[in-house]
Amino acid sequence: MRAMSRGLFRELAAEFLGTFMLIAFGVGVVAQTVLSANASGSYFAINVGWGIAVMLGVLVAGGVSGAHLNPAVTVALAVHRGLPWGKVVPYALAQTAGAFAAAALVFVTYHDAFAAFDGGVRQIAGAQGTAGIFATYPQAFLSTTGGLVDQIVGTALLVIGVFAIGDPKNVSPPGWMGPVLVGLLVVGIGVAFGFNAGYAINPARDLGPRLFTAVAGWGSGVFSAGSSWWWVPVIGPTIGAIGGGAIYDLCITRLHPAGGGR
Repeated sequence: MRAMSRGLFRELAAEFLGTFMLIAFGVGVVAQTVLSANASGSYFAINVGWGIAVMLGVLVAGGVSGAHLNPAVTVALAVHRGLPWGKVVPYALAQTAGAFAAAALVFVTYHDAFAAFDGGVRQIAGAQGTAGIFATYPQAFLSTTGGLVDQIVGTALLVIGVFAIGDPKNVSPPGWMGPVLVGLLVVGIGVAFGFNAGYAINPARDLGPRLFTAVAGWGSGVFSAGSSWWWVPVIGPTIGAIGGGAIYDLCITRLHPAGGGR
């Protein structure tokens, strides 16, 4: 294996494991909340749990690949930060595979709880619906257009925050604080913009676990549910990430003083 190939493999392994950690803890907290009928969780716990999940994912992969953990972030870095385009698809595949594997882990760990909750009959929606543990689905009132706006806005805010945290000419927090701040950023998005559709803001976070549910008993209906909602958390975050990066660069990066000062 050539040196460059070994380097790319190392980065892909980091993206796989980092995303695995993200989804294991994120989907895990949703599973605990739903399967216990809120006795062992709450909406606030879900938001905090996802923030911790992001922090752990960044800690695992940050020093190797930069911990994108999100194909939309990877695309934004290619558009705005010079990431080689040849890495975009491999990174996205590794991230989605990590999310799929983590969803499987949560299902196996909570298998008996699922059986107690739904009697072994996997349902997408309704009182015993559990597909929403793994992937996002829109509220009944949300239109497809509204959902697309929701995902664009949420991911744009994510990327603006990520670019700010990583900007050495801005506040420039210590390196060890980066994962914590990114985790808090996701908590903030969740508590402010999670109501419409669960703030996927990450194509791998939604598609990987959705693919798992499709083959693990919920069936192909996971792709037709919510007026075929599945593509919205794939396309919307990608648009939002590019737009968020452009906004940050327009308002901040391009206005930095010459010579490295603030």
